[in-house]
Amino acid sequence: MHKQSKPSPSEAKKLQALGRAVIRNEAAAVEALEVRIGNEFAQACHFMLTCKGRVIVTGMGKSGHIGNKIAATLASTGTPAFFVHPGEASHGDLGMITSIDVILALSNSGETSELLTILPLIKRLGAPLIAMTGNPRSNLASEADAHIDVSIEQEACPLNLAPTSSTTAALAMGDALAIALLEAKGFTEKDFALSHPGGSLGRRLLLHIGNIMHSGDEVPLIRESAHLSDALVEMTNKGLGMTAVVNDSGNLTGIYTDGDLRRTLDSELNIHKCLVSEVMTKGCKTATAELLAAEALQIMEENKINSLLIVDDQQQVIGAINMHDLLRAGVV
Repeated sequence: MHKQSKPSPSEAKKLQALGRAVIRNEAAAVEALEVRIGNEFAQACHFMLTCKGRVIVTGMGKSGHIGNKIAATLASTGTPAFFVHPGEASHGDLGMITSIDVILALSNSGETSELLTILPLIKRLGAPLIAMTGNPRSNLASEADAHIDVSIEQEACPLNLAPTSSTTAALAMGDALAIALLEAKGFTEKDFALSHPGGSLGRRLLLHIGNIMHSGDEVPLIRESAHLSDALVEMTNKGLGMTAVVNDSGNLTGIYTDGDLRRTLDSELNIHKCLVSEVMTKGCKTATAELLAAEALQIMEENKINSLLIVDDQQQVIGAINMHDLLRAGVV
């Protein structure tokens, strides 16, 4: 079996120092951005807020990777956006951009040839151009309708070559734009969930009880006139740890649960003679199928219960859920 080697104490200390230096450098680069959020930032936000099309984000190399992420963040926070590669734009993808769109172009140098090549075509379209560069005197910055300065003193790379602090600064500024727009639009938690239906937030905010409840023959149900032994058989067959109890009209009058069973056994009642109506819990908590699953969870947690019966407007039982159903649905 191969024995893994470990760095020597001196090597480990040196590596840790290098890592901390990078964090300090990038933290300083991000901190320096705050004072640059002024009129140009507000103008950029205004362009995107009043955009009737979409925000088109573009950039080459590492700036392109950051642009991709910014586009995704904008799209998921209420500002329709997508990324267009500038190299592909000059070979046909420019047709994806229209005059009602807004272009956000990223380039640390502000002189990226692929961006400058398509710049005249963007200007001809008349779409507002927002530039995010590290060089306010660059061609891209001077041609932009709004320029956001994300310049840094030095990259975290000791050679001052690899994009490190510059990409971190651009990413942070992209987040600042996205969240400023989110707040300005009044974007809500539910709006966020609508664009993230597969995530835990989406399940929590969009999933209704009707989507996960047991219904039809799966619902444990007995009449008030049934004996306790019948209730136990129904509970065993349906496996939800309880059974609904209804009157002759089918209206819910109570529930009999595992907890009720334990209390019944302690009282030594004859399960073959005792009616379930004599030992059931009356006035039990219920919910409607339209209620959010997250709200059902809240009801169950507040009342320290593991099951919930679902009823319609006439108090007819139409479904049932328990904590295991919520766990399987990812709501808990």
